[in-house]
Amino acid sequence: SRYVQEQYNKALARDRRRNVAFALVILQRRLASSTYALYCSLQRRKKRLEELLQGAQELDADQISPDLEAVEDMSEEERWRQEELWETLSVAENRQELEREIQTLDGLIQQARAIIQSGEETKLRHLQQALADLNRQHPGAKVLVFTEARETLEYLEERIRRWGYSVCTIHGSMRLEERVRMEGVFRNEAQVMVATEAAGEGINLQFCHLMINYDIPWNPNRLEQRMGRIHRYGQAREVYIFNLVAQDTREGRVLTRLFAKLEEIRAALGSDKVFDVLGEVFYGRNLNQLLLEAAASARSMDEILAELDVRVDEEYIARVKENLGESLATRYIDYTRLRQQADRAREYRLIPEYTQEFFRRALEAAGGTCRARGGGFFVVDAVPSEIRRIAEEEDFQKRYGPLQRRYPLIAFDKEVARWHPGAEFVSFGHPLFEAVLTWVERQLNENLRRGAVFRDPDGGMDGVLLFYEGEVRDGLGQVAGCRLFALYADRNSGQVRPVNPTILWDLAADGPAEVGPLPDLEAIQQQARTVLLPLLAGYRKELQAERDRQAAVKEKYGVRSLEHLILKLDGELIDLYDRRERGDKVDLVIRNKEEQKRGYELALEELQHTLARERSLTMGMPRFVGAVRVVPLLPPEPLMREDPRIERIGMEVAMAYEWQHGREPEDVSAEGLGFDIRSTDPATGRRRYIEVKARAEVGPVELTQNEWFKAGRFGEDYYLYVVLNAATRPELYIIRDPAATLQPEERVEVRYQVGVGDITARGERVQ
Repeated sequence: SRYVQEQYNKALARDRRRNVAFALVILQRRLASSTYALYCSLQRRKKRLEELLQGAQELDADQISPDLEAVEDMSEEERWRQEELWETLSVAENRQELEREIQTLDGLIQQARAIIQSGEETKLRHLQQALADLNRQHPGAKVLVFTEARETLEYLEERIRRWGYSVCTIHGSMRLEERVRMEGVFRNEAQVMVATEAAGEGINLQFCHLMINYDIPWNPNRLEQRMGRIHRYGQAREVYIFNLVAQDTREGRVLTRLFAKLEEIRAALGSDKVFDVLGEVFYGRNLNQLLLEAAASARSMDEILAELDVRVDEEYIARVKENLGESLATRYIDYTRLRQQADRAREYRLIPEYTQEFFRRALEAAGGTCRARGGGFFVVDAVPSEIRRIAEEEDFQKRYGPLQRRYPLIAFDKEVARWHPGAEFVSFGHPLFEAVLTWVERQLNENLRRGAVFRDPDGGMDGVLLFYEGEVRDGLGQVAGCRLFALYADRNSGQVRPVNPTILWDLAADGPAEVGPLPDLEAIQQQARTVLLPLLAGYRKELQAERDRQAAVKEKYGVRSLEHLILKLDGELIDLYDRRERGDKVDLVIRNKEEQKRGYELALEELQHTLARERSLTMGMPRFVGAVRVVPLLPPEPLMREDPRIERIGMEVAMAYEWQHGREPEDVSAEGLGFDIRSTDPATGRRRYIEVKARAEVGPVELTQNEWFKAGRFGEDYYLYVVLNAATRPELYIIRDPAATLQPEERVEVRYQVGVGDITARGERVQ
């Protein structure tokens, strides 16, 4: 620290060589990271000074950026490269000064080497103890250890492995594919990951909830980003983050005061959110600059610490909330609309039961097995060779990442996967799911085009289901939306009508091989187009409304932000031009700022052009996917036979009950969503999803597989309304959460029959 302070002050005194001064601060930051990182930096510095002593060409200090903020915005690998250049800059002006500095460096290197060899570095001992404590409190739990320096990462990896932990690493020199592979290793094999900031780029570490910051970045935004790797929306468990700070160093005192003040603000705010936006909480204070000044003794510690000693009163907390975006949210976010969007997504989402069943059947067809482990978890002991070959293809690996040979713990339900640190959520986008899906498309496409025969257990369908994929693109050529459409062509009436594609789940797949003469598929398709095209046009209209809304937001905030940045750079350039006239060597900084400004101006022009093209939506001709012949299951049981008049009475009784109790019911029975009524409480926005069953007299009722899946998925928000004696004196029975309450008998694989005794015993009778 004395060496840094002496050299720093010399650098500033001699022609204000700020870039040389920063070089010394980098060394101080290396010490704050680890003795090993400092040792490596000192060796590089000594080697370069010895080369200068021997007459090697001197580095031109003015060609190395003195703009710390610009370097902070670089990628990790570029930042490391720039910092290594800084490390080699010297303030020495003659041979004697060089020799004295090399001698000083030699002594420092010997001290650092002795500390490393002894293994007695204080922070390292604290890390070892912290890992032991965490392993005792959370046995086998994953621990993420963050550091800034590549050398510290290598040092910690070796030490942690020596302590008996399985360990892996992620750093900025790795390609994205390698980082994704390391994410899998950490999830399934290693207990500890040592990482630099690159651990957040393109991977998901939310299965981990324990983090240790071995060193603290001086840029608060990077500290925020570290925390956000595991402390973010979707994290199911409480997150613990430990910060190792050497309190007896100058920068350590600043960081200690910072964390103490943050804790005070958190207590006053009543929210951990303060840790997500560190840079916004201390508004008007450049934390990076404060740490730099502390490390170089550029100001007294009392002055620096006083800058952090903000008064946490009501006015301050109000401003913090403003910076956190709470007041912005209440002013500009339409919470009712967000709630409606979330509910709609929930209703139409492809629920896990569908992807689970598809995956299990497809993997079995490919020669593999997906074994249930209980609790919603499954095991794939060995991925079939045909699936692995697909995953080895270069294009596949670039898109989805590597495939493992086995998966000891997977779940198809995101909520289930979140509760187990070692579980993988398998769905669209996961390499295992995508490889199986690709195999199905390649091997079974001909079967799809050839079609299949399904049975309708209700006995009401006799015709053909047609499936089409409709696509809408924008002016950029990107897919704006893609939707699967299903049409049902009735064999008896000749009519074609739209149906929900999930209707397939309500049909039995084991249709008879012989179904008589096949229908004229080409003629049916010709007739279907007149129904299909208006459906696709309606879908395009939905997408257009959303695109227009998004474009308005981008125009309001994107254009405004770029204009603000351009104006800010204009001001900075005026100041730099003035400094250049006074003799400061700022040409490189000016060039960088001018280049930044040109970049923003181009970005503004490109944004405006892009928005216009994003708004321009066109639809192509729908692509025929496949057809299914549907035959009735004959003869249907008398009690189960559909009666439109009785069903209508049941719906009228249910709708009337909802209106009477202050809710706003909507009949969605024609949409095939797995429920008949969407009923909203206007006071709370809470929704009931109601399936209505009616019987002319008294008898059992049946739920389709789709209805049963939705009942299980929606839980206490799903209601079964059964109307008995509908033909004479209707009696309404209400059963909440039927999937948990009832014990139906599976009559066929796609129907669940509920007995009268179950209905009357478990249902709430309404007079």
